[in-house]
Amino acid sequence: MKTCSFLGALLLSTRLFGAAEPAPAAPAPAAVPAKMPDRLQWWREARFGLFIHWGPVSLKGTEISWSRANSNPLCPNKGPIPVEVYDNLYKEFNPTNFDAAQWVRIAQAAGTRYMVLTAKHCDGFCLWPTKTIDHHIGNSPFRRDVCGELAAAAHTAGMPIGWYYSPMDWYDPDCRTDRNVAYLRRMTGQLRELLSDYGRIAMLWFDWDGGTIPWDQANTYRLVRQAQPQIIVNNRLDCTFGAHSADQYIGPDADYYTPEQVIGTYDDQRPWETCMTLGTQWSWKPNDTIKSVADTVRILARCAGGDGNLLLNVGPMPNGRIEPRQVEVLEGVGTWLAKCGESIYGTRGGPFKPGRYGASTRKGNTVYLHVFNWLDDPLRLPGIPAKVLRARVLTGGEAKVRQSADRLEIAVPESARQPFDTVVALELEGDAGRLPAVDVPAKVSLTKGAKARASNVYQRQAQFGADLAVDGNDDTRWATDAGTRQAWLEVDLGRPVRFDQAVIAEAFPERVRRFELQWLDGSDWKTFCTGTTLGELWSRRFAPVTAQRVRLNILDATNGPTLSEFSLFDAAN
Repeated sequence: MKTCSFLGALLLSTRLFGAAEPAPAAPAPAAVPAKMPDRLQWWREARFGLFIHWGPVSLKGTEISWSRANSNPLCPNKGPIPVEVYDNLYKEFNPTNFDAAQWVRIAQAAGTRYMVLTAKHCDGFCLWPTKTIDHHIGNSPFRRDVCGELAAAAHTAGMPIGWYYSPMDWYDPDCRTDRNVAYLRRMTGQLRELLSDYGRIAMLWFDWDGGTIPWDQANTYRLVRQAQPQIIVNNRLDCTFGAHSADQYIGPDADYYTPEQVIGTYDDQRPWETCMTLGTQWSWKPNDTIKSVADTVRILARCAGGDGNLLLNVGPMPNGRIEPRQVEVLEGVGTWLAKCGESIYGTRGGPFKPGRYGASTRKGNTVYLHVFNWLDDPLRLPGIPAKVLRARVLTGGEAKVRQSADRLEIAVPESARQPFDTVVALELEGDAGRLPAVDVPAKVSLTKGAKARASNVYQRQAQFGADLAVDGNDDTRWATDAGTRQAWLEVDLGRPVRFDQAVIAEAFPERVRRFELQWLDGSDWKTFCTGTTLGELWSRRFAPVTAQRVRLNILDATNGPTLSEFSLFDAAN
């Protein structure tokens, strides 16, 4: 990487209330989800895969490949581990607790529908006993063929298996030199082994490092598809910077694009897959901060709601086991999918594009609303040209729907809402796939465009200034210096304004551990709300406050607090 069984839920019938007028006849949609090639159909329906980054570097607990202090001028890298140390770690690598069948069982328990293993990363080490070089698992104390064992276990369980393969090789002295042709012979030899010796390989996940791409792409693609005609190949063999970025570009021979560590934007015309770590780096890190079940479920729902997949990464420990904390989160996601999987598997994104409310998916005549935040109560969505016949909450409880030509309102009592994702299924009169995707407008915050200042700004850089926390753009952020444990953000609304709701989006979730909201009364700051963790999106209603100056006072954080947006609203408006 660049840095990189559904259980039946209690379903209660919906009561439509008010004068719900019939929806107008559906016009010809401006755009509907594009049909995918048959070869990609299973992958798109799977929606959720498990990525595994592993190798001798797990002995150090640092990032795979990028922690190698590579001095090659073609791809310089100032990692913390000297080359002579990094490149000899395999001589100590003996993960005797590796159990391929257990890895597959963990993937199944998580609800993932395919797996991808780093057969070879940028450091050039191969997890199979390749005949092309000596730098491979067969020459470690472990000696066993990790790729072979995992492929066999996956095939036995009916789990599609794929390989991550780095065409760039920071270990091979011929790569990207005037001897690159010699390297290409070894590269193609490795690909032939991986695609010919292990049965059906469902996916090939190339990577890139921002350097040149002398990989003889046309012949490489030809080799891959001749060896595995039904294989699905990502976009990174062709990727460079700029217009050919991995986050957006699909070359003529690739199948999908690959946003990294970010959730892709809504795109139901071109296949895409977000790759994201469960922790903070791709390979195993001791005492790493890992995402919660809630975080992971929301990421998965946002990916599916954007019509993309999620490839979620874990890094096994040096003994060969996946860390118990990671397993616990994966099993928690699997438990959620056992109840709500019908809203993920086999769906397309939309028709309501992801937003602060959450996301939506669709299948047949059903739209599934994934409601993360009840910023409005009831939830207000744009009208759709299809009549809602009934609704159900997948985890039990009642839902009420009010529909008009230009608005759809969904009400779920608090007792039936789930802590991180309330899934409401709307059964329509007609095919949900015919509906064009629509944006869900967000309410304009009272803080948008207001004057803001902060106690700390990352390296005093304007692109991380306090004003970026109130600019109405989730893609910008106010950031503080690394190691900052306390900070404040102050907003001047220009005049006394009434508000009774705050919404705070943390760019790096759960760094903030304790905070208070205050308003300025004369010369005294008075606290009107307190909290602990913020997370991806924190929302709270409180007794109305009328004030001109408001402060978010962060009392404790694990690292430099970083906010995408700080918003205030008057819920009555």
